[in-house]
Amino acid sequence: MNEQQDDSRLVVLLIAALSSFLTPFMGSATNVALPAIGREFRMNALALSWVPTAYIVSSATLLLPLGRLADIHGRKRLFLIGILTDAGASFLLALAPSADWLLIFRAVQGVGGAMIFCTSMAILLSVIPAAERGRALGINVAAVYAGLSVGPVLGGLLTHYFGWRSIFTFTCACGLFTFALAAGKLKGEWFGTDGKAKGGGRFDTPGAALYILSLLALAGAFSWLPRPPGIALLLCGLAGLAAFVFWEMKAAQPLLDMALFRRNAVFAFSNLAALISYAATFAVGFLLSLYLQHIKGLGPRDAGLVLLSQPLVMTLFSPLAGRLSDRIEPRVVASFGMGLTACGLTLLALVTKDTPLSYIIVCQVLLGLGFAFFSSPNTNAVMSSVGKPAYGVASAVLSTMRQVGFVLSMGLVTLILTLHLGSARIGPAVYPQFLASLRTVFPVLAGLCALGIPASLARGNMRRT
Repeated sequence: MNEQQDDSRLVVLLIAALSSFLTPFMGSATNVALPAIGREFRMNALALSWVPTAYIVSSATLLLPLGRLADIHGRKRLFLIGILTDAGASFLLALAPSADWLLIFRAVQGVGGAMIFCTSMAILLSVIPAAERGRALGINVAAVYAGLSVGPVLGGLLTHYFGWRSIFTFTCACGLFTFALAAGKLKGEWFGTDGKAKGGGRFDTPGAALYILSLLALAGAFSWLPRPPGIALLLCGLAGLAAFVFWEMKAAQPLLDMALFRRNAVFAFSNLAALISYAATFAVGFLLSLYLQHIKGLGPRDAGLVLLSQPLVMTLFSPLAGRLSDRIEPRVVASFGMGLTACGLTLLALVTKDTPLSYIIVCQVLLGLGFAFFSSPNTNAVMSSVGKPAYGVASAVLSTMRQVGFVLSMGLVTLILTLHLGSARIGPAVYPQFLASLRTVFPVLAGLCALGIPASLARGNMRRT
């Protein structure tokens, strides 16, 4: 942001918090509605998994390219376009006539989400002093978890009384309100150049193409594994990412400055920890929503109330974790949180059809505490390890780690569900196989989370950096 920018910090924080609330609310509310969507469009477990996956694949593939475009042409401009795109796609989702159109509109909604993700945090941190950064990030992360908290409850109520389409109507209205507030209150513009009033530089089109195609190949691979097409897509995706890294190291104006990873251990390991953490946790809401409504026989309203416990704990404890990371090394706080998360995932591996709801709630509380103590300090570590001109790229990289982690999480779940259920729709005839898939996937996710603890600790002391 220009140093002469006179927007109040409070207004910018409010707008960033509203935008941070919007997308997780929509995602968590949609998870509760998945069984209703599956019944209307007769979708099996694999098809249902693409309702959240279409969104996260779309946003993950576009975050870095759009983050670079925002640095060149203005972050506020892209932020406003993103809010409108998200709201427009939500309106179309409320009218979706088939499963195919539903997935297409979800992908379009992901484009809007990518524009929001890659700009909102960079705008916020451009106006917040370094000494208050942890507190501001804690509030912003709390807004994310408030969306996650309200989503299951309100989404369950809307689905129960008005049908699943009302979730997207409500999201559209929230998006239009946020757009009106941002358009009226945000003055001036933010760029990614070194203190210049205008953006500059060229867009790395070959690098963007390599990046997008590689992630699409990786995302598609999980739907086909372990068959030969899946293996081929997986190899193509990995080869494409290797080619992308090689190209970016040679490009004059790269999409992603690889020096951020080579010379900045805090930045590199903090992003690796974020990738692992999100890969280990994102699919939990999807799985528990299916478990509660199919195995435990709850309706969307009651399932939403049970699912409330995890994000509610996140919302309450994220500001505390953010303040702690201003006083204690963020890697210590974040690593502690990741350990709690691994414990919660391990406990979920023991669920059966007779597991009491109180046990599920305790597991979710543990997950909520763990992620609250990980997310804010880890974000603080990432953004504090770079200078203000790199906020746009750093924000886009961190958001990309989150979205790619989401893709990997849903990919693992899709693969395991396919191995256990095949193409069958979830129903009483395959409930034993579904429970067996849970007993497979939760230990895998717990082990993945445990592997992230060394990455979190290896980043070194931020304050020395």
